[in-house]
Amino acid sequence: MTWVAVTAVLLVILLSNQLARVLSQAAANEFPQGVVLALIGLTSAGYLTIVVPIGFFLAIMLALGRLYHESEMAAMQSCGFGTLQLYRPIAILGVLIAALLVWLSFWAIPQAMTRAQEIRASAYRDAQLGMLEPGRFRTFGSGGVVFYAERVDDHGVLHNVHVFVDHGTIEGGSEGEIEVWVAARAEQRGAGQTEQLFVMYDGEMYQGVPGAGEFRIMEFTEAGFPIAVGGNTSVASSAEMKSSAELLNSPDIRDRAELQRRMSTPVLALVLMVLAVPLARLRPREGRFGRMGIAIVAYFVYSLLLDASREWLESGAVPEYVGLWWVHGTVLCIGLWLLVRDSAPLRWRSARAST
Repeated sequence: MTWVAVTAVLLVILLSNQLARVLSQAAANEFPQGVVLALIGLTSAGYLTIVVPIGFFLAIMLALGRLYHESEMAAMQSCGFGTLQLYRPIAILGVLIAALLVWLSFWAIPQAMTRAQEIRASAYRDAQLGMLEPGRFRTFGSGGVVFYAERVDDHGVLHNVHVFVDHGTIEGGSEGEIEVWVAARAEQRGAGQTEQLFVMYDGEMYQGVPGAGEFRIMEFTEAGFPIAVGGNTSVASSAEMKSSAELLNSPDIRDRAELQRRMSTPVLALVLMVLAVPLARLRPREGRFGRMGIAIVAYFVYSLLLDASREWLESGAVPEYVGLWWVHGTVLCIGLWLLVRDSAPLRWRSARAST
């Protein structure tokens, strides 16, 4: 129960920041309500691999801290219930949590991230390439092309159309050069697709650099203006979105590092389980939350070392067989040392202290 409560609180805290980011994207790109809810649900799944291990770690600290603080642990130990026996009930929950993290890390979260990226790209494309609304400016691509139509009739024909093109924002274009297209009417073909065409009738085109004395002026009866949106509408391909089978068969060091990160998630929870039991031991008259600060610092150091090890692995500073495993091994050794120290006979510890 403590683990569920701590995990829920941590998840809400992390989701508050994610919610603000998703809402800002939705407002900027005019995403519909269904897209916003889907993005929040899918992106929140990625936080589970973060909050589940630390929630389990803090839950052990809180539960055992209460037993120590209320002297229940002293009564249990006087009946022969040793420190090692504490792992029996804790390990049952730990194995279940590790199995959950394996499923999340290797299958659920990569699929959720891929699906979220597809929904985001599709919503962006629909917002950018939908039908033009009369009396409203609409930008395309990176904002270098702006369309405006005064009104639209019942047949979908746009009237009094203006198109502004900034070549400085277009790849291969001349810096500072602009185009202004003015047409009496226009038709939008292929709305909602990544490739569409605006056909303008009876108008003029002005091309040049603002402030310069030379402008090119062209009159036309019919002119086609192609629009293609790339980059933001394509589904990004990254190691985090690849399936575990792809990572396993990939020779790319970034994919191998991502595979080790996924493997490290359930290992992290189990190592924290080993560390939590001796770390939760309280001295007489010590407060129930006396070790929580140490536990939080220990987790952040552990997490930062894992992130640094991944960067070192991707850069080639450490070999793949070392990877992230040295961090888990170091923390596990510290936890076992604390466990052996606390489980040693009282006579041996007293002799050691007097020495």
